[in-house]
Amino acid sequence: MTHYNSTWIGSTMNIVESNDPTLVGRTGLVLDETKNTLVMLEKDSTIRIGKAGITFTLDNSDVVVQGALVGQRPEDRTNRKYRMA
Repeated sequence: MTHYNSTWIGSTMNIVESNDPTLVGRTGLVLDETKNTLVMLEKDSTIRIGKAGITFTLDNSDVVVQGALVGQRPEDRTNRKYRMA
Protein backbone atom coordinates (compact mmCIF):
# COMPACT_ATOMS: atom_id res chain seq x y z
CA MET A 1 0.00 0.00 0.00
CA THR A 2 1.43 3.37 -1.01
CA HIS A 3 0.97 6.76 0.59
CA TYR A 4 -1.58 7.53 -2.11
CA ASN A 5 -3.79 4.67 -0.90
CA SER A 6 -3.23 4.81 2.85
CA THR A 7 -5.34 6.65 5.42
CA TRP A 8 -3.87 10.08 6.08
CA ILE A 9 -5.78 11.03 9.23
CA GLY A 10 -3.32 11.02 12.11
CA SER A 11 -0.28 11.42 9.83
CA THR A 12 2.15 14.31 9.96
CA MET A 13 1.91 16.39 6.78
CA ASN A 14 4.64 18.71 5.49
CA ILE A 15 3.75 21.05 2.62
CA VAL A 16 6.57 21.08 0.07
CA GLU A 17 5.06 23.26 -2.70
CA SER A 18 1.98 25.43 -2.93
CA ASN A 19 0.29 28.04 -5.09
CA ASP A 20 0.17 30.08 -1.87
CA PRO A 21 3.77 30.79 -0.75
CA THR A 22 2.68 31.23 2.87
CA LEU A 23 1.80 27.51 3.08
CA VAL A 24 5.23 26.19 2.01
CA GLY A 25 7.09 24.58 4.90
CA ARG A 26 4.07 24.30 7.20
CA THR A 27 3.85 21.06 9.15
CA GLY A 28 1.04 19.60 11.18
CA LEU A 29 -1.18 16.65 12.00
CA VAL A 30 -3.91 15.69 9.52
CA LEU A 31 -7.23 15.83 11.38
CA ASP A 32 -9.73 15.37 8.55
CA GLU A 33 -9.92 14.88 4.81
CA THR A 34 -12.68 15.61 2.31
CA LYS A 35 -12.79 15.33 -1.46
CA ASN A 36 -11.11 18.69 -2.00
CA THR A 37 -9.56 19.69 1.33
CA LEU A 38 -7.32 18.59 4.17
CA VAL A 39 -7.67 19.88 7.73
CA MET A 40 -4.33 20.18 9.51
CA LEU A 41 -3.60 20.92 13.17
CA GLU A 42 -0.61 23.24 13.38
CA LYS A 43 0.42 24.09 16.94
CA ASP A 44 -2.92 25.11 18.50
CA SER A 45 -4.89 26.09 15.40
CA THR A 46 -6.59 24.19 12.60
CA ILE A 47 -6.06 25.07 8.96
CA ARG A 48 -8.22 23.94 6.02
CA ILE A 49 -6.10 23.59 2.88
CA GLY A 50 -7.25 22.85 -0.68
CA LYS A 51 -5.66 19.68 -2.09
CA ALA A 52 -5.44 20.97 -5.67
CA GLY A 53 -2.95 23.72 -4.84
CA ILE A 54 -0.39 21.81 -2.77
CA THR A 55 2.29 19.15 -2.94
CA PHE A 56 3.13 17.44 0.35
CA THR A 57 4.84 14.58 2.15
CA LEU A 58 3.46 12.40 4.93
CA ASP A 59 5.28 11.12 8.02
CA ASN A 60 8.75 12.24 6.87
CA SER A 61 8.57 9.98 3.82
CA ASP A 62 10.44 10.58 0.56
CA VAL A 63 7.18 10.11 -1.38
CA VAL A 64 5.83 13.46 -2.57
CA VAL A 65 2.05 13.48 -3.02
CA GLN A 66 0.57 15.86 -5.58
CA GLY A 67 -2.70 17.13 -4.20
CA ALA A 68 -4.22 17.62 -7.64
CA LEU A 69 -4.00 13.86 -8.27
CA VAL A 70 -5.86 12.88 -5.10
CA GLY A 71 -9.05 14.91 -5.52
CA GLN A 72 -11.33 12.03 -4.56
CA ARG A 73 -13.20 11.18 -1.41
CA PRO A 74 -10.89 9.35 1.02
CA GLU A 75 -12.88 6.13 0.78
CA ASP A 76 -12.58 6.18 -3.03
CA ARG A 77 -8.89 7.10 -2.98
CA THR A 78 -7.85 4.12 -0.85
CA ASN A 79 -9.09 1.64 -3.48
CA ARG A 80 -7.85 3.47 -6.58
CA LYS A 81 -4.80 2.45 -8.60
CA TYR A 82 -2.39 5.31 -9.33
CA ARG A 83 0.04 5.31 -12.23
CA MET A 84 3.43 6.51 -11.08
CA ALA A 85 5.57 8.18 -13.75
